[in-house]
Amino acid sequence: MRKILGILILLAVAAGVVIATQVDWGSLQRAAPVKQDWVDVSIFYGGEKSRFLANPQTQKTLEKYKVRLIAAKAGSIEQVNQLPADGKDCLWPSNQIAVELARQAGRPVQSDTNIFNSAIVFYAWRPVSEAFIKAGIATRNNGVLTVDTLKLVDMVKQQKRWKEDMGLDVYGAVKIFTTDPRRSNSGNMWAGLLANTLNGGNVASAADLPTVLPAVQAYFRVMGYMEHSSGDIFENFLKQGMGARPIIVGYENQLVEFVIEHQEYRDVIRDKIDILYPTPTVFASHPLISLTGNCKRLETALQDQELQALAWKEHGFRSGLLGVSNSPDVLNVGGIPETVNQVMPLPDAVVMKQIIDSLE
Repeated sequence: MRKILGILILLAVAAGVVIATQVDWGSLQRAAPVKQDWVDVSIFYGGEKSRFLANPQTQKTLEKYKVRLIAAKAGSIEQVNQLPADGKDCLWPSNQIAVELARQAGRPVQSDTNIFNSAIVFYAWRPVSEAFIKAGIATRNNGVLTVDTLKLVDMVKQQKRWKEDMGLDVYGAVKIFTTDPRRSNSGNMWAGLLANTLNGGNVASAADLPTVLPAVQAYFRVMGYMEHSSGDIFENFLKQGMGARPIIVGYENQLVEFVIEHQEYRDVIRDKIDILYPTPTVFASHPLISLTGNCKRLETALQDQELQALAWKEHGFRSGLLGVSNSPDVLNVGGIPETVNQVMPLPDAVVMKQIIDSLE
């Protein structure tokens, strides 16, 4: 009996030696779940993302990643080179060029990641879009309205009038209302697209600016007051009506988001307002600019697949990630194409800064 017991003890010791030498205890320790502490993330963000950030599902996702967001709305241009960024962990403008502008302004940019995309579009009251179709500058195919950007800009340059030339009960010359390009990204991007259009449809370079800039300056000189936020101009467009704002520049997602949030107005909106896609247009990317390490947690949260799907379905933001569907069928909003194909680049950051500075 003692002999058998001794053999069993010997086998147990041998087994222990094998386990101790073969098992990678370090890997087991590394595989153990790491407790994640909450992190405060302070950001400036573009106003067009206000409703997305306020969405309860967005808040739940941030809670899942233990992010406490301290967010302040600011125009895309303001946040990257005008407002003090001390204490900010991230900037979330609506233009990839804003990343380079932030670097030029001395912001401590660590990295940037594109979260969403949204095409620059026009919003017009139905009589305006119908007048454009009649004038031969806009077309409707499969429910999607497109407008020839060059022809529309030529109409503005020729000082065509809403009443006398377009037959609309609206006072004054044809204008495309926009946010202030010195402070807001949608206005800034329109200024870039306008420069390209005035440059014969070619991307404006520094060499082209002596010819192009006077026309861009003349365009904005007669605009009068311009809002600082894309969200503000869209709300005023809806509230003030066709007489005050016949057509504005905005983001594709804005009407999508409004209709989804206000289903009671869906039929009225469909009957009275159109989305017009400029041909060509430009894409507003929405890069999250990391200024500190805290921003990385927010970046991870915003790339959550479910949150990306929510951003399209409830807010109309096209995903910045592969593998996330952007089917218009889920939106229940008419006039939205599955893809936006007629897109051109903006001028580079150096040229865009010269354009912005010339409008001061």
